[in-house]
Amino acid sequence: METIYSNLQQLGGKTELPASPEEATLERVANPQAGIAYCVRFTAPEFTSLCPMTGQPDFAHLVIDYVPGDWLVESKSLKLFLGAFRNHGAFHEDCTISIARRLVDFLNPQWLRIGGYWYPRGGIPIDVFWQTGAVPEQVWIPDQGVPPYRGRG
Repeated sequence: METIYSNLQQLGGKTELPASPEEATLERVANPQAGIAYCVRFTAPEFTSLCPMTGQPDFAHLVIDYVPGDWLVESKSLKLFLGAFRNHGAFHEDCTISIARRLVDFLNPQWLRIGGYWYPRGGIPIDVFWQTGAVPEQVWIPDQGVPPYRGRG
């Protein structure tokens, strides 16, 4: 029997981590609550990428909020996409905005916001924020809950 989950390829089985974000396959399902405005939050407290200059690891706490339209991102595919950045060299700003833009292009959500809370390198944390526009009316969007840097933990 055909369901909204029938076309998913990664969920329910062993899936290798993609070698790069470009090779990662995001998957989506039809939003069974389409027409209802609500917020979905993904938190990735152990996001890792590489400094493009030194090859040293960079670490971030990512918070992605979105108000879905017709599509929901399948969470395992999102996890694999984010994991693909482990061997990807890019500055904090590029990683954060690239993730958001790929999700927006793929899902066409009513609204999306990302907060990239990067741990210090050279003693300076870098936080990167972006959203698609004004928050939709009558949708509760909670604070991302990540305090300004004072030694995150």
